[in-house]
Amino acid sequence: MVYLISIEPVNDLLLYPLEKSYSVSEKLDADAIVILGGGVYSWASFPEDSSNRLFTGYLVYRKTKLPIIVSGGAVEGKISDSAAMAAMLKEFGVEDSKIIEENKSRDTAQNALYVAKICKEKSFKKVILVTSAYHMKRAVKFFKQAGLEVLPYPADFKQSNHYNIYSFLPKFGNFALSSKAIREYIALIVY
Repeated sequence: MVYLISIEPVNDLLLYPLEKSYSVSEKLDADAIVILGGGVYSWASFPEDSSNRLFTGYLVYRKTKLPIIVSGGAVEGKISDSAAMAAMLKEFGVEDSKIIEENKSRDTAQNALYVAKICKEKSFKKVILVTSAYHMKRAVKFFKQAGLEVLPYPADFKQSNHYNIYSFLPKFGNFALSSKAIREYIALIVY
């Protein structure tokens, strides 16, 4: 079992149903962009998921100039995801007035609840939701339950779908990705 979830073909097989659920939209009509945090190491150092989400959200901002809600509290440490993402967006040149921080949430369900509260205060009805493609299905579910209209904008696609002999050698990176996929399936069942 450990071998199987550590090779690329099985990893891709697990990710496929999650990542195929939504594609990147060309039409970006909404009131705001929401970027979900995925962890932070320090003010300018993010894990891969977080940096890919942040960069994708920034690209959406460049196209739309919509306000950005960065969502995520301090789960492991003293720096909240939202504060670190806001600081990086400012470094990218996004104006302070365009950034709204949601720094209380500790998981996806809380992201949705606290962002919905901000949207109600700001009269935002529809949001462009930016998160990792494997995480989008669950995120959309929570945001819709919170009463928001959601335009999914997946980032950070993990599938490779290109194999060679080395694809069948176990790698810790594949094990980690398979673990993320399995965690998503469990969360979709539990919630």
